[in-house]
Amino acid sequence: MMNPRNLQIGRRRFLAAAGASLFASPLAFGSIPKPRELAFLHTHTGERLEVTYADETGYLNDGLAAINRLLRDFRTGEVYPIDTGVLNILYAAREALSADGVFEVISGYRSPKTNEMLRQQGHGVAKYSLHIVGRAIDMRLSGVPTHRLRKVCRVMQRGGVGYYPRSDFVHIDTGRFRTW
Repeated sequence: MMNPRNLQIGRRRFLAAAGASLFASPLAFGSIPKPRELAFLHTHTGERLEVTYADETGYLNDGLAAINRLLRDFRTGEVYPIDTGVLNILYAAREALSADGVFEVISGYRSPKTNEMLRQQGHGVAKYSLHIVGRAIDMRLSGVPTHRLRKVCRVMQRGGVGYYPRSDFVHIDTGRFRTW
């Protein structure tokens, strides 16, 4: 007879492996099976965007350009390309939550100048933040408690996941997997 503790460990490993394959890169198998759409509201500018950023042919330049514009450094106006991995994490998280909400953006791209200014003001900003290379976003998903969004992002293990319950947002990035 199998030890129940061994069954639990096996089940956890199975779920971890299944979760990893569920959230694999959308281009890993050569195509994206259906259009990938995201909706955003920038909390500082009030700008809204509903956009298709990829379809069965791959990434869509117009959609990516619109996202880059929305996620620009709103303090300086600088636009920088956002890593498609960030978008894929957002899409996968929303799908895993069976949610159709809007991503409320607190911070997307930050210029080095803005990043340093925030760091000097004591906002807990990393000197070499992935925001300054378009590989991070701070956000929440409307209709979904941030603790649930954090949990799903942590299970995916596709980059850094920070949770800020007092400010009510989640940070995700395409760096190595780590949590805080």
